[in-house]
Amino acid sequence: MKDQNKIKRQLGVRRQIRARAKISSSDRPRLSVFRSLKHIYAQIIGPQGKILVAARDAEIKGDKMNGVARAAAVGTLVAQKALEKKITTVVFDKGRFKYHGRVKALAEAAREAGLTF
Repeated sequence: MKDQNKIKRQLGVRRQIRARAKISSSDRPRLSVFRSLKHIYAQIIGPQGKILVAARDAEIKGDKMNGVARAAAVGTLVAQKALEKKITTVVFDKGRFKYHGRVKALAEAAREAGLTF
């Protein structure tokens, strides 16, 4: 079982490298998403690697929301914070995660709130 977890982690790192290789040549900041089993986090990272804006689901009030709704709220929150700092266009970085479920909900909510990918 230990070897299977190690293999899964290595495959995730490979997917992450492939995803980042496609967007690393951009001079726009990237909206990076991290999803754990319980929480979801979003950061807008500048071209030099500096975190410009960050949001997480712990900042959102209302514990009765399901995972997809909380992810959408995080997407809206990160977009609002970005627009306050005059960041309008970003590159979406899904990392090692599928563009599905909570990750997709976060991206769509950020688009609706005013960010352009």
